[in-house]
Amino acid sequence: MKILISGFEAFGGSTINPTEKLVKVISSETFAGVELKTVLLPVNYDECAEAIIKEIEVYQPDAVISCGLYHGRTSVTPERIAVNVKDTAADAPYADNKGVKPTDEPINPDGPDALFTQLPVRKMVNRLNEEGVPAYISNTAGTFICNNTMYGVLDYIRKNNISTIAGFVHFPASTEMAVENPLLPALPHETMLRALRIIIQTTIDDLQN
Repeated sequence: MKILISGFEAFGGSTINPTEKLVKVISSETFAGVELKTVLLPVNYDECAEAIIKEIEVYQPDAVISCGLYHGRTSVTPERIAVNVKDTAADAPYADNKGVKPTDEPINPDGPDALFTQLPVRKMVNRLNEEGVPAYISNTAGTFICNNTMYGVLDYIRKNNISTIAGFVHFPASTEMAVENPLLPALPHETMLRALRIIIQTTIDDLQN
């Protein structure tokens, strides 16, 4: 079994993105019977999805788990759905890392309005809560880069009718980020790393059943 995990570079004026550190650490860990590959994505509209799709084409994973930062959330939140829109104004006060700020633009003009995750998000959340990690299923991935990535990957799978399953998980800011902004909700890195391990293992278990 092969699983691809992605994270993002820093954005929005910050020098930290906790998912960058998460994928770096998880890349050296092992899961029984699984080949794990990680990739760090750019925070640029469309390029984010293009970069991970290239990895999918070469690696041909059984599952893709994309990870991103959502400022202000207090829990780990597997996403239920991605919408076919790019709209920075509705989601964040900053542009992507190339200064792009689209408004009300479709990701794929010919694509469906929305696409649902293929990951076992309910099982993930149940297991995370059982293990003492705050988590819930989110019904909005926003309209910024994370949603763009999730929709782009799911749309690629749909158009090419491949068996890979995919979805997206948002993580809160890290405690390290809260040092820069003490009012920012945050979780410790170790808690989020434990959450990612649980998310990966839940996906493995679901694929094996």
